[in-house]
Amino acid sequence: MPANRNALIRYKTIDKCLQNRYRKWTLEDLIDACSDALYEYEGIDKGISKRAVQMDIQMMRSEKLGYNAPIIVVDRKYYTYEDPEYSITNIPLTDQDLGKLSETVEILRQFKGFSHFQELDGMIQKLEDHVYSAKTNKRAVIDIEKNENLKGLEYLDELYQAIIQEKAIHLTYQSFKARQANSFNFHPYHLKEFRNRWFVIGVKRKGAPIQNLALDRIIRIEDGKVPYYKEASFDAEKHFKNVIGVSVSPNLEPIEVVLFFNHVHSPYILTKPLHATQKLLKKDNYGVTVSIEVQYNFELEKEILSYGDGVKVLSPANLRRNILNKVKGALDLYQTELNPASLKKIAEKLNHKGSAILNFVYTTRETKKLGLLMERYFKKQEEKKFSQRRLLKTVPELKQVLFNQNLKDIVQSIDPKAFLSKAIYFHKAEDNNWYVTWHQDKAINVSKKVPVEGYKGWTQKDGVVSVLPPEEVNQATFTIRVHLDDTTEKNGCLKVLPGSHQRLLSTEEMNLITANSIPILCEVPAGGVQLMKPLILHASAKSTGQKRRRVIHLEFTSYRLPEGLEWAEKEELG
Repeated sequence: MPANRNALIRYKTIDKCLQNRYRKWTLEDLIDACSDALYEYEGIDKGISKRAVQMDIQMMRSEKLGYNAPIIVVDRKYYTYEDPEYSITNIPLTDQDLGKLSETVEILRQFKGFSHFQELDGMIQKLEDHVYSAKTNKRAVIDIEKNENLKGLEYLDELYQAIIQEKAIHLTYQSFKARQANSFNFHPYHLKEFRNRWFVIGVKRKGAPIQNLALDRIIRIEDGKVPYYKEASFDAEKHFKNVIGVSVSPNLEPIEVVLFFNHVHSPYILTKPLHATQKLLKKDNYGVTVSIEVQYNFELEKEILSYGDGVKVLSPANLRRNILNKVKGALDLYQTELNPASLKKIAEKLNHKGSAILNFVYTTRETKKLGLLMERYFKKQEEKKFSQRRLLKTVPELKQVLFNQNLKDIVQSIDPKAFLSKAIYFHKAEDNNWYVTWHQDKAINVSKKVPVEGYKGWTQKDGVVSVLPPEEVNQATFTIRVHLDDTTEKNGCLKVLPGSHQRLLSTEEMNLITANSIPILCEVPAGGVQLMKPLILHASAKSTGQKRRRVIHLEFTSYRLPEGLEWAEKEELG
């Protein structure tokens, strides 16, 4: 490329003169033409030296600029091109020039969505097609991370134009947390890309806080039809100075975040700092400890979590605690992944032994959600209850969390035709020590008392009618007990006698078996379940620790009741 703009003007002027074959050009003529051109284009009225134009001619003749101009002198006085068709504007691009042009095109192509770059891309494409047709098989060597399928990119240029023209817009927008979209006027100031997602920064009205809106959640953009409000104090560089990402809290002071990265991640952190404020505090064979001064926001947590097991938060305490909880939540997702082969074995064990335990059926989040829903319900009651029958009829919000995919898979593995027939909530408080003695569950819950042959022993409790069924009902029934707290012997876990579910036992048989057998303690962690067959002999241990025990007792069956009887609480899992 030419050394400067003035030299380029002189080269083009000399080239234009030498293409004019109807006039003979002396050195003095070329000097005058260059002087006139510089005055016209640059306002320079200083004369050009004879030596400067001679040097220009030599430069055009040389290979330095790629011109190799065939300039000759005729009659020892007049300058002209030996080739009458030659012009410096017609020379082909060199391989080096072509390579740079191709790389530039590839870079500019990353900015899809802006009309400026669409037009530029078209111009460069025409040039590239013209000079590069012989090398169309060349592959691109530069690639910038992009997501062409990201929603909202079609709004980029419209928002860009609104910003530079200082126009208010009217947005229809729906955040991920909103149940429905809402519309409002917006005054855009700035466009920002973070982690391959675009955001527009601005305000809704005068005096409103600066906020960012994700383009992928914009539904429609229209003219604002209100005067544009410009916040004079807004400075994009200062606004994002103390954050990672785009979430800025104007009144939140940055904090010192201290992080340890192991030796695997250390080189990446040192060569690509997390933030401009990053400082190296310590370095050894185990890794590096660094600090950054940023606001605590959502993106900070995501950035830390992206390093997985390679990072540990040292301070502050609240960030350390929150990251730890999220790591535990991630572990939950793997631990609660049930294996089809293990489900088959559990189903076989249930039929053979009459009892089985599955840990990690519900995540910690799901378990806490179930407990919270029950606590909210009991706070509304005037009297404290230790049980609640017809649970899903009383607290229907439980269904969405309770019937997760794991529960459905467990039921499917035991009996594909099974449906829910009973749901009870048991709550042993910290200051309570109730327990149950050895017995067999044999009653079923129906909606009302209707005499039917083969069904006997009617009882009624808490508005629910129970009846003793024939043997075939027990064979088609099983129970899943969902534990909301860690259940151990200290807080009254169940104890069972394996294999005792094969038939209905008399009181004498029950006493004999329980007196001469060693029971199995069914200790289940929170989020785990215990599976039981109806006739399994079981009792609850006497509590020795002041800890609560909350259990949701779910009974499933594939047995269809005879005409006249209806289940008290029937739910198809779907």
